[in-house]
Amino acid sequence: MLDLVTLGGRVQKARHGLGLTLQQLADAAEVSVSMLSSVERGQKAPTVVVLARIADGLGVPLAELVAEPQDLRVIVRRAAEQDIVEEPGGWRRTILTPVVPGVNFEWIRTVLPPGCDAGQYPAYASGSHEFIAVESGTLRLTLADRAVDLGAGDSVYFAADVVHGYANAGPTPCAYHVAALIMRPRAAR
Repeated sequence: MLDLVTLGGRVQKARHGLGLTLQQLADAAEVSVSMLSSVERGQKAPTVVVLARIADGLGVPLAELVAEPQDLRVIVRRAAEQDIVEEPGGWRRTILTPVVPGVNFEWIRTVLPPGCDAGQYPAYASGSHEFIAVESGTLRLTLADRAVDLGAGDSVYFAADVVHGYANAGPTPCAYHVAALIMRPRAAR
């Protein structure tokens, strides 16, 4: 059974992992700072509604705040649970990895139709990294003002603190995987 001190510690750890102040999380969760502080210190038992708001403010499912620790060591995301995003321009992203609180890692499979430019992505915080492996077709990766052309079986690493973009100028679809560790800037305290 989960005790209040353990629950409060989980909330506080998740908040710190996101670089949020008490006020920022309280605003996002629509709860008072005093309530949030009392929960984090293990002094108050939040209602299910309040705890659900805190989980929403942290961007995690409620179950992750109340699950037993051994339950969080292995998180399975079944194929049917993967998020598939159909983007304008006819390209598709499939988010393969489960969401793990405090871990800023994503593994995504993307398919670009022939002639598709997926656009530019902003530079991430310093310390961010991306690894790309091309499964099929050809991919043009742009990094600031540099272009790197990749074919099936090619892979590349880059520090993701630069503007970057993905395009398929080839005559066949391009499928590629992105493994990304994205650092989040710390919020002002």
